[in-house]
Amino acid sequence: MSTSILLPFMPVSGEQLLPFADIVRKGDAERLWTGQSLLIEPHTALAHAAGAGARIAMGTSVTLMPLRHPFQTALEARSLAALTGKPFVAGLGTGPEPFVRSLRGRGYDSPLTAVREYATIVRDLLAGEVVDLTGEYHAMGGALVAMDTPRVELGLGVLRPRMAELAGELADVAVTWLAPPSYLAEVIVPALARGAARVDRPRPRVTAVVHVSLDAPGRDHERIVLAASQAHIRAPHYADMLRRAGIEVDPRNPPGTAAALIGSGTAAVGGAGDILRAIAAYRKAGADEVVLSATGIQTVDGTRASLDALRTVTAAQRSMR
Repeated sequence: MSTSILLPFMPVSGEQLLPFADIVRKGDAERLWTGQSLLIEPHTALAHAAGAGARIAMGTSVTLMPLRHPFQTALEARSLAALTGKPFVAGLGTGPEPFVRSLRGRGYDSPLTAVREYATIVRDLLAGEVVDLTGEYHAMGGALVAMDTPRVELGLGVLRPRMAELAGELADVAVTWLAPPSYLAEVIVPALARGAARVDRPRPRVTAVVHVSLDAPGRDHERIVLAASQAHIRAPHYADMLRRAGIEVDPRNPPGTAAALIGSGTAAVGGAGDILRAIAAYRKAGADEVVLSATGIQTVDGTRASLDALRTVTAAQRSMR
């Protein structure tokens, strides 16, 4: 199983990515992932890092479909594979319903249909095919101009079983966020396998994004985990997923929810050894890659602290190889 890192903030300059990219460049992590940024756009930020010498594997976890046509998504992802000389994972997600509505004027009546259409177009364009699809939400007629680059893999963000089954049919990588190891093993991985079996293809790899809080003087792990997760646990689709996993989300008691995330192993806290044991639990649950998110540390204690935590944990992981 590989261990990667997430850029723990929305950047306001390309240079901010470089110390995090350096962890990957030195071989302590497999890939640098970014989430959706509404400051500097993530593909633009990653291209800047590549131009500054970060010729490393990268991925998006996830970029939001309503922001761009699937042709543009495929083109940007392939461009980053060309610029870095490394495989790229183009992770996609729909985004919260109010966000979708604000961009499109209406939400997706069927998010599964919207994702199926969008992901099919991106997948087929990246495979060099001529696409002729007119769907309920997305349409494409044509192809990318041929270009030889490292492979671009299609990723889909998955929270619940039906989307996981769709990812099993279409995606190379299923990306989870805030999914407990038990939920991964009992719900997500079996759903991915069912979807893959329907179309007679291998199950997608599983990439689990995991919030971490490394021991430090005065550090309150519940505060760190809450800072990293509070926006997501307020979203109905994340709250529903967590309840399915047996974690009650109480909007009147956010610290209690953070404690439950820690107690369930969803967040990895403690010393480096504790965090490595949490990573191992995700591996046992079926994760092929764990992405370490120091978002909470970044939010509370700043960039130096988040970099220190990521360097400490990834160096400890390397020493065990």
